[in-house]
Formats: sequence, structure tokens, C-alpha cells
Amino acid sequence: MRKKPIIIGVTGGSGGGKTSVSRAILANFPDEKIAMIEHDSYYKDQAHLTFEERVKTNYDHPLAFDTDLMIDQLNELIEGRPVDIPVYDYTQHTRSSKTYRQEPQDVFIVEGILVLEDKRLRDLMDIKLFVDTDDDIRIIRRIKRDMEERGRSLDSIIDQYTSVVKPMYHQFIEPTKRYADIVIPEGVSNTVAIDLINTKVASILGESY
Repeated sequence: MRKKPIIIGVTGGSGGGKTSVSRAILANFPDEKIAMIEHDSYYKDQAHLTFEERVKTNYDHPLAFDTDLMIDQLNELIEGRPVDIPVYDYTQHTRSSKTYRQEPQDVFIVEGILVLEDKRLRDLMDIKLFVDTDDDIRIIRRIKRDMEERGRSLDSIIDQYTSVVKPMYHQFIEPTKRYADIVIPEGVSNTVAIDLINTKVASILGESY
């Protein structure tokens, strides 16, 4: 009988180190057995809106995501069936025409700012992590990332952070900390927490490393 894959939810504020923590877990296991799925891939398609309208979208609100599709695709993967996951284009603020094929795995890391917000998504998870990082550190990381990787201007990043990102963090993201099995202060630099998580995943898989 096929074993159900382990689903690990990793959340926290934007720029808080979710991706680094996820990659630290990924690095401890053979590539063919573990994969990361990002909630950002499921931002809603906004092709029907003008570019100016897309820029004004609140991307830190639960309604910005097609979480129904993510849940459907995770359930398909749990049943052992591959899925085609959307690819989001950050420069155009909408879903691209591309998808990528995700095959079933032994472990899935589900990463994103709001992955613990929806109970249906939480209920699919075996381990729930909240990466807890100071606001100042997160805005610095966000500025660096968005300028280097997403072609954003400094003014637009600061405006978006103060008007949307920070208030949405306190309204929707930080409250999901109560659902976490483990809260990880300072993210990937907290090697004790990372080691504990890797040991737990390894024990579930019946592996030793």
C-alpha cells in the first residue's frame, strides 16, 4: 500500500526566511524524494486587468490566492497523481502561460505567507512551521530581493510595504502563528530548530542520515 506523503507547511512574514528554511530542509534529503510547492505560484490570474490595476492588487490578502486550486492539486499529489502547477510572473503581476509538472514525492514543503490561514490547507499538513523574524530584518531583505529579482523600484517597495505588507502581516499572517507546531525565531540561522525538524522528517520517513 502506498504511503501518504509528508506535508510540511512553512510560513511567516515576507522576507522572513521561509524559503531559506525550506531549502535547508530540502538539502537534507535526496532530491527525488522531496519537493517544495510555493503558494505564490497560485496567485490568481489577472490577465483581464490592466497593468496599472494589477500593480494596485493587495498581494498579501488571502483573496489574492487561488488556494482552492492549490488544495485540489495537493490532494492529487497525495493520491499519487502528477499535476501541472502554474508559474507566476512577478514582473507582469499575473500568471504566465507556463506551468511545470510536479510528480508525486515522499515529502512536500508547502511554503508561503498564508499557508496556515486556510483550515482546509492546514488539515493536509503533518508539520506546521512559523518562521518568526523581526520587522526591520524583513523589510531590508524584501528591498534587496524585489530590486534584484523582481525589477521593482525602491519607492514602490517602501510604499507597498507600509501601506499593504506590514498591515496585512499583522492582520492575517502573524495570527496564524498559533497554528504552528514549531515557531522558528530568526529563521535558517536557528540551526537547532532546523536540526530538530530534519530529524523529525527523517524519523517519519524511516531514514537515517
